[in-house]
Amino acid sequence: MRLTKFGHACVRIAHDDHVLVLDPGSFTQREAVEGATAVLITHEHADHVTVDHLRATDAPVFTIAAVARAIAEVAPDVSERVTVVRPGETFDVGVPVRAVGEKHAVIHPDYDRFDNSGYLLELGDQRVFHPGDALTGPDEPVDLLLAPVCAPWLKIGEAVDFARAVGAPRSLAIHDRVYSDLGLGMADQHFRRLLGDDQEWVRLADGADLD
Repeated sequence: MRLTKFGHACVRIAHDDHVLVLDPGSFTQREAVEGATAVLITHEHADHVTVDHLRATDAPVFTIAAVARAIAEVAPDVSERVTVVRPGETFDVGVPVRAVGEKHAVIHPDYDRFDNSGYLLELGDQRVFHPGDALTGPDEPVDLLLAPVCAPWLKIGEAVDFARAVGAPRSLAIHDRVYSDLGLGMADQHFRRLLGDDQEWVRLADGADLD
C-alpha cells in the first residue's frame, strides 16, 4: 500500500493495480486524482468534493445519495459515473470498502445536519479508515486512522478522544487547513502527548507519502 496525503481531507491510496482517491475537494491539488481508478466522497461540502476535480478523471465515483443528487444537479456528465452507497453497505472498488455512519458532526444546533459516510478500506492486511466530517468509528480494528484535526465542528479534545476510541496504532492527520502552521504545531503536541506511546501520530506535507 502506498498512501499519499494531499490538501486537507484528501488522500490517494495505491494498492496492487488500484488507485483510490478519497475526498478531493477545493483545498486539494488537482493532481490528487491523476491515475485514479475510483474516487470516494464522504459528503457534499466543497472542501471534500469539487466537480472540476471529478471531471479531471474518468474514474467511477462512489458516494452517498445526498452527494449523488448534488452532482447530478450541476454535472450530469459526472453523474453517469456515480454509484450510490448506503450506510453499513460493503462494496468493491478494487478492494472491499464498508460505509460507516450516516451524519455529519454537529456544527451548531441551528444548522440542519448533512449526511456523511466514513469509509473503512481493506487493503491486504491493512485496514484504513477515513471518517469524513464525523466522529463515528467503525467499531472494529483499524490499522491506520485518517484523523481530522481542525474544523468548525471539532475541538482538539474531541479529536484526541476520537483517535483514542478508534484505537489505531497509527493515526495520520487530515482535515488540517483550518489552522495556521502555529495552530497545527500545537495540535500535534496535544495528539502526541495524549495518545501515548502505543498510538503513533503522523503529519505529512501535501504530496508526501506515508512511510
